[in-house]
This record gives sequence, structure tokens and C-alpha cells, in this order.
Amino acid sequence: MPTLYLIDASPYVFRAYFSIPASMRTPAGAASNAVYGYTAFLLDLLKREQPSHLAVAFDGSLTTSFRNDIYPAYKAQRELPPPELEAQFEACREVTAALGMCTFIDDRFEADDLIGTLLHKLGRKTGEFVIVSGDKDLAQLVGPRVTLWDFAKDRRLNEKGVKQHFGVRPQQVVDLLALMGDAVDNIPGVNGIGAKTAAALLAKFHDLDDLYARLAAVERMNLRGAAALRAKLEQGRASAMLSRQLATIATEAPVEANWRMLKYTGADRGKVEALFDRLGFGRIRERIPRWKK
Repeated sequence: MPTLYLIDASPYVFRAYFSIPASMRTPAGAASNAVYGYTAFLLDLLKREQPSHLAVAFDGSLTTSFRNDIYPAYKAQRELPPPELEAQFEACREVTAALGMCTFIDDRFEADDLIGTLLHKLGRKTGEFVIVSGDKDLAQLVGPRVTLWDFAKDRRLNEKGVKQHFGVRPQQVVDLLALMGDAVDNIPGVNGIGAKTAAALLAKFHDLDDLYARLAAVERMNLRGAAALRAKLEQGRASAMLSRQLATIATEAPVEANWRMLKYTGADRGKVEALFDRLGFGRIRERIPRWKK
């Protein structure tokens, strides 16, 4: 059974930018620290995993996601990437392609949605899937043939691992976020409910709909301030439903892919040499584990 690695690229670009000195430059004088660190990440992954199939998803615009139409404040607190980082994203996509990996990006759908759509299209009957990301939102996609791998922490979560780490089953992660919110994405959640309380509620109720259908039962739970908790949930119902909508990963992004096109056959030597010369990358090219024949 083939295994497809689905890489959430943007966080690794950001991580590289903030961990490698900004003094790193191309021969033309442009910043290259993010590109270099991201390239090193991809090469480490290729060497360690020797993947048979790969897909790499990038986030498009920070302000044009379909979620911004639903909730204009979505991610509104985030600052735009620094110009020197923004300028390196195109080169990161070029590196991805030169190394022989398929790249996906869309202004309306985020990388999470592209990954979710690829899973939906390709995972119905066959295949194993490894989502490479530290984003907790993607835990909702974990299943019998899907694991979530935080590469930076080298932590792999299967269904049991998600339950141990988050306190809920993968299919409840959306409901967890709907209740507790997510400050990173500016998802409001229910005011006054944190991760621990949200997980306790979902241990008793199947999902958000079940919780609101049996809201009176909350007062009988062995939780401190159970009556006040019910009041918070009543007042925050609309916010919870909105938050669930924002936290749910879409599976209908405009993505065309099949197993054949995602098969990894190695880096393109001509493209790599030309691109790495332009970027001023020297010995790192020696770390490329496989070349296209």
C-alpha cells in the first residue's frame, strides 16, 4: 500500500526565517535564510523517510480565504509576513518543484483545506497518509490510515495519540476548537471555556450538536460551576456554531491530483543546479538523496 506524505509547507518556511540569521543572502543580495532552512527541511525529510509519494501545500493570501467571507475577523490579528520573508515564498515553491515534488496553492483555500481535499480524493479506498505539520487543526483528519507528524518535535499521532494529546477523538477536534476557540486563527469559541473544560464536555457528549441538544445535562456533570457553564454555553451558542464552521477543514478545494502524478521520482538536476546557483546554495545540493533518471 503506497504512503503519501502531505506537507504543510508554510510553517516550515516561517520557522526557517526566524531561526536562521537574516545575513544569509543570494549572490544578488536578496535574503535567502527562509529558503535555505526550508530546503534543508525537505532534504532531511527525503533522507529520513524515502517517500514514494509527496504533495506539498502552501497557504495563499492571508486575507482572501473563504473563511474571511464568513467571519471578517478570521486571522485579522495576524501581521503580514515581513517583506524579506514574503519575497522568499516564491523561491520556496521553486525549490519544491526542482526537488521533484508537486506543489498546491490557492487563494481561497488554505493549505489545510488542500491537504484535506487530497485526502478526500485519494484516500477513499487505498493508501497510507502522513500529514507533516505541527498544526493542531489537522488532527481532525487523523484516521485508521492517516497520521499527523510534527516534524520539528518528531511527534507522530495516530487516532490513539490524538486522544492522548488533545483529550478528544480526531472527529471531535473540530468541536473542541468550536468550544475553546483558537487565538492563533482568531476563532472566538465560547467565552470562558478553555481546553480542559471543552475536553470534559466532549467526553460526555458525542459532538457539539449532541451537547446543545442535551444542554440541561451539563448542570448534572461533576464539574465545578456546572450551572454557570450551562449559561456560558447558552450565551455562546452562535459563537460555537460559527467557530465550528471556521475550524472545519474543507474537502472540496479545486485540486486535481492522482497517485501517479504524486509519485516521487527524484530531483531535477538541471532545475536544481540553475536554481541553487541563483540562490547561492553550495554544498547543500550534495544532500539531495535522489535524482530523476
